[in-house]
Amino acid sequence: MNESCFQIFINPEDTLLHKVKLSTNEKVERVRRAHLNDLENILIFFMAAFAFCLTNPSFSWANFLFKTYTISRIAHTIVYAVVPVPQPARAIAWFIGYFITGYMALTSILYFAA
Repeated sequence: MNESCFQIFINPEDTLLHKVKLSTNEKVERVRRAHLNDLENILIFFMAAFAFCLTNPSFSWANFLFKTYTISRIAHTIVYAVVPVPQPARAIAWFIGYFITGYMALTSILYFAA
């Protein structure tokens, strides 16, 4: 959507229809980087969360971790792509999600290694 709104295209085949030159736009690139960051982090979280669920954690603790992770990712995406905020806001939101994913992965590894 951003590409067609701004008439900015990064793939040569997309410019043929619109007859424009290849170029970039910082707003489009920022949203693209935010989406890429989400894809990279959320997939790893899903794997760690699945393994964590197999460790039979308490419902309230797992629920807290899942909700906190979700809120941190939403906050990260907002301060990265929607309303860019200076650091350390984005880093704090990212580290919260990173810590939760790491905790779940480590808990799972220790559970299954025993």
